[in-house]
Amino acid sequence: MHDILHQLQRAAHDAGRPVPRLLAVSKTQGETAVANLALMGQTAFGENYVQEAAAKHAALAGTAAAELALEWHLIGHLQSNKAAQAAALFDWVQTVDRAKLVAALARHRDPRAAPLNVLIQVNIDDEASKHGCRPEDAPALAAAIAAEPRLRLRGLMVIPTPHDDPALRRPAFAKARALFDALAAEHGAAVDTLSMGMSDDYAIAIAEGATMVRIGTALFGARVRAAG
Repeated sequence: MHDILHQLQRAAHDAGRPVPRLLAVSKTQGETAVANLALMGQTAFGENYVQEAAAKHAALAGTAAAELALEWHLIGHLQSNKAAQAAALFDWVQTVDRAKLVAALARHRDPRAAPLNVLIQVNIDDEASKHGCRPEDAPALAAAIAAEPRLRLRGLMVIPTPHDDPALRRPAFAKARALFDALAAEHGAAVDTLSMGMSDDYAIAIAEGATMVRIGTALFGARVRAAG
């Protein structure tokens, strides 16, 4: 993990950008791998599926890792019928892309809990096969999130077209940064998170303004099936 942190610091220094937060993409990794990384100091983890995250929560309960106040992010597509579980389980949902989901998460978030941190997933390259709202729809969705006291609008998440040459993803990252800046200007300093960049393109994403990068393979190696 320390090698990855050093590489992020170097990429940020070379680009003249702040060092982004590291989100460890733990989907399909077992709870032992999560615990080991947590004990090294990594506390933010990204999961694709509600059920898989719930199983890891249960498996880690009572362990040394659980005492570290791990922060769980949903980074996979969320169906509305899973909103109640997601609102209870996660600290962040990075894949909000429609008003129906905003209402469902707000309705199910425990009012005694801290507001659920929300990122709008934007289909930045308008790919038919990808989830996410259109860029032009993000402002209205942001306003809907900001109006819900049980939710906290934090910014945007994007996944560009996976060109073989990561440099070809730069225009999508730049477009996302422009949209993020517009939302921050509208909603203030609470909009502080632009989640973009993965193991093979994080340096380009950082150069274009990422404040959070989602790293899986470079941290964990090849994926394995999650335990449980």
